[in-house]
Amino acid sequence: IVCKLHVNGRTASHVTRQCFNSCPGRLSAKAMFKVHVLCVVFNIPTAELIRMCGLKRPTAVSGVEAAIVVDNIPKGVEGDRLKKLAVVIKRIMSRFGTIVGEPVLPLDERGVTAGYAFLEYKTEAQAKEAVDTANGYKLDNNHIFSVNFLTDLERYANLSESFAPPQSQEYVEEENLRQWLQNSDAQDQYLVHHGAGKYCSIYYNATNEPKLVHEKEYWTDKYMRFTPKGTYAASLHKQGVILWGGADFPKKKRFAHRDVQVLDFSPCERYLVTFNNAPHSDSHPDALIVWDIRLGEKKRAFNSGPQKEWPIFKWNHDGSMFARMGDGVISIYESSTCRLHNGESLVVKGICQFSWSPSDNVIAYWTPEELSIPARVNLVELPSRQEIRSINLFSVADCKIVWHGQGDYLAVKVDRFTNNRKKATVANFEIFRMREKNIPVEKIELKDPVQGFAWEPHGNKFAIMHEHAAFPGVSISFYEMGSDSLKLVKTLEKKLVSHVCWSPQGQFVVLAGLKQSNGILEFYDTSDMTLANVTEHLMATDVEWDPTGRFVVSSVSYWMQKVDTGYNIWSLSGKLLQRHSIDGFCQLLWRPRPKTLLSEEQLEGVRRDRKKYASMFEIQDRRARSNVSEAWLERRQRMMADWKEFRGRVEGEMEDSADRRRELRGEDEDVGEEEYDVEVVEYLVKVEENIVG
Repeated sequence: IVCKLHVNGRTASHVTRQCFNSCPGRLSAKAMFKVHVLCVVFNIPTAELIRMCGLKRPTAVSGVEAAIVVDNIPKGVEGDRLKKLAVVIKRIMSRFGTIVGEPVLPLDERGVTAGYAFLEYKTEAQAKEAVDTANGYKLDNNHIFSVNFLTDLERYANLSESFAPPQSQEYVEEENLRQWLQNSDAQDQYLVHHGAGKYCSIYYNATNEPKLVHEKEYWTDKYMRFTPKGTYAASLHKQGVILWGGADFPKKKRFAHRDVQVLDFSPCERYLVTFNNAPHSDSHPDALIVWDIRLGEKKRAFNSGPQKEWPIFKWNHDGSMFARMGDGVISIYESSTCRLHNGESLVVKGICQFSWSPSDNVIAYWTPEELSIPARVNLVELPSRQEIRSINLFSVADCKIVWHGQGDYLAVKVDRFTNNRKKATVANFEIFRMREKNIPVEKIELKDPVQGFAWEPHGNKFAIMHEHAAFPGVSISFYEMGSDSLKLVKTLEKKLVSHVCWSPQGQFVVLAGLKQSNGILEFYDTSDMTLANVTEHLMATDVEWDPTGRFVVSSVSYWMQKVDTGYNIWSLSGKLLQRHSIDGFCQLLWRPRPKTLLSEEQLEGVRRDRKKYASMFEIQDRRARSNVSEAWLERRQRMMADWKEFRGRVEGEMEDSADRRRELRGEDEDVGEEEYDVEVVEYLVKVEENIVG
């Protein structure tokens, strides 16, 4: 064994002795990665050092593939603090597998830590998980781990100094991930999770019956979810999250996060947040992970923190920032770097809740009363962090912040104590007009207990569901935000419902009695508060509108009811279109649509010309509802397409030969419009008899 090495005038005897004192004969994996360290630090070829030591290379089983390097640990640590640091590092890194022996923390010439550590796992798979997950872990404000394989050290140290340009790769066209939007009948897709969780099927919402697009067995271990713009379908597994997309839903991205329980996406679909529900402690540095979806890489890992309400991270309207609430602070991060905005958190003593505006970089939050200081609701603009509006509140028991879908208004539900005993409460609403100068605030006071509040997504109305002591059931009051005042439109009384479900396009609303209620469904048009229909879906647990606001689905989930599971599809006026009884039905998810690329002027033009296309759409709907087989319709469509192609070809030939014909005839042809008679032929498809009353 070599006890002293002199390389470039530096002495390595203490490192060499540490490496080989206990390693006679064949090198173990742990001793071998110490040899790699020597070779990198002192620029000695590995084979030469092993030959000098008279040792043999490790076998394939005992290689260094399971060894890792943890960089950016505290420097200058010695004595008892060194032992404590080793314990902390082992506790953090043992989360990913079994560590062989103890972490090795090399010392510099002064006998203090050099800023990195070496660990060996039992298997290469455990080491890979540590590299993938712990890289970027924040030990404290000054130390963020950089984790790599030990074998990477030698590879990077021996990089060639001569530049070799990368080989150009042949362009491979990617699949159109939004091809489903090109459906000729503009039908939306939805996903059905059934078979008690065994099967997942995706359908087009066809007129008579759903059209199967794709089906997969054991697609997920927990549940499915679409991304905000509908580009991907996400499945949760014990090992992590998988994203699927394209016509046949092949696997597109994989994100390794063991025991993941929930996930969330940024509005721009650029970032993914996963959470494994681990408790808040230093031994779980990867409870929350932010991923870059396009690159498929982890951006940063976080502790779960004291907050348990999901989502823990809340995104701003365009996904460029996200924030979380801490003890007296709002930590705002820039999505591109996952670093604190302006390098520090926003200090808000006693903060209870905060929420982003869905259209602007504005945060609304409230703080409770403290001694003689009143409760406050504040609006803060970013990135300036300037307060743009605030109000004081007194005798406050609780508050809830609810933004309008377009960010035009903000409602704050305030529960106030009625007396000094602080037992009974009443509710009132503070309504902020966000688009007006100085952000004026209007108030609604209700003496009845409030059960729910819901904004009209595209419009200026909102609904408040409240109890009434004089009669059973609940009352639903509809208000309208006029240009100069807030007015009550109508109050619906004695309703046995539990949820107010607005159409995503506004105007239409469903009042539903779900879960423990009776399954009643009431369909209203709020433009004139007309009741379109009253029906029921017994034991219904969920109501979901499609993205266009034309269809509503009521369902009974196996996760809440074990019998009579399935779903019904209704029109916006409450007409039953389809009924599907499915054993073990779990959930139905409409596939979201991305925001339209049309401008407001173009959208207004479409609305103005709606009648022009109405007859064409009615013909298509009647044809789809008819009893004629799809094969017959497809054959007729092919015949029509062939005829149009033949006619176009003949007209082209006629145009090309026009000069020659005039030359042969010696006269000009009549190029005016042809005169023809139009004969309309109608035939009876079927006769239906509906008894009303």
